[in-house]
Formats: sequence, structure tokens, C-alpha cells
Amino acid sequence: MAKFLVILDVDSTLIENEVIELLAARSGSESEVTEITNRAMNGELDFEQSLRARVATLAGLPVSVIDESRRDIRVTHGARELIATVVAAGGRVGAVSGGFHELLDPLAQELGLDYARANRLEVVDGKLTGRLTGAVIDAQAKADALREWAIDSGTPLSATVAVGDGANDLEMMKVAALSVGITAKPIVRATADVHIDTRDLSALLPLLGLRG
Repeated sequence: MAKFLVILDVDSTLIENEVIELLAARSGSESEVTEITNRAMNGELDFEQSLRARVATLAGLPVSVIDESRRDIRVTHGARELIATVVAAGGRVGAVSGGFHELLDPLAQELGLDYARANRLEVVDGKLTGRLTGAVIDAQAKADALREWAIDSGTPLSATVAVGDGANDLEMMKVAALSVGITAKPIVRATADVHIDTRDLSALLPLLGLRG
């Protein structure tokens, strides 16, 4: 049985970036995408509709932009310490993202995450089509992932923690025993059990009794 199961949102939580904006910077649609992202994370837009609208702006980009964007990712301060400490204490750590597997999977391997789930970009003839494949990872899917990984790791929901910053994280925060916002949007600040105002994920460790 895992001592804790910590589930992290990815964009602006586990990492400092919004990966859709990294990709959009290569298509010239960054300002449009940033505006849509901000409205979605504030709960003003339906997440799936907003995601599909943002991904549509990437149509025609060569698949090489994924590797280029990956190099721009900056892991949030304290993330490596948090993950290593939780795992050393017998816990598990997962990341669930409204972003994309193509960028998350290498990061998950690098950081030693136990679980990772995200959306998938459709590629045809070496180019992004501006569409997704498979089910969309929305707020409900994030909550479902937390429940699924709790069962898989043998962790009771009473020992689960959800960390995020936007409206898409609210459902998994409702399921978790402890919800933590990190420099979050107002809608998350208003509902999270705890809020961290600094960009330092190791600040979670005292909450778990893993650091004084």
C-alpha cells in the first residue's frame, strides 16, 4: 500500500509552461491561444471546446515542433524534491494533463513518475492535423485518473492529494482527501484546502509530514 498518492496537474503546476502555448508559438497563434487558455482555466469556457479550438490553430505544423517545444519546458522548482521524497517514503506520484502525451511522457520518465495521462495529438504525414485522437482529458477524466491510480497503488482516497491551478483541476480536487492550489486561478483559490503562493512544489512536503 502506498503511503500517499500525489496527483499533479502539469501545465503551470508540475511545469512553469503551458505546453499548448509553446506549440502555438511555432504557429503564430500564441496570443490567441493564451487568451483562450486563460479563460478556460478561470472556468469561463468549456474545457474540451477550448482545447479543440486551441489545437486547431496548430494544423499544418511539422511534428518536429513537439521536440522543439519539449526543450523549452521548465520543471517547477521543488518538483524533483517532492517526487523523490514521496516515492522514498513509499508513496506514488502521478501527473494528469489537459496537455499532450507527446510532451508529458519523456518528462514523466525523467522525473520518475509512477503514472502519467494526457491528450494525444493527431499526426498525418509528419504534420499535426489540428485534431486530437482518443478521449479528451478534461476535469472528469482527471478525477477518474485519481480514483483509478488510487486503486492500482492500493492507496485509500483518504491518503490522496490533488495539486493544480485551474478550473480543470476542480473535480479531482473534490475527490482527493487534500486539495492544494499553487499560484492558482481565483476559482481554485476559493475551493482548495490549502494554497501555496510560491512556485515551489516542495512546500507540499510539510503538509504530508515528510519535512519539518
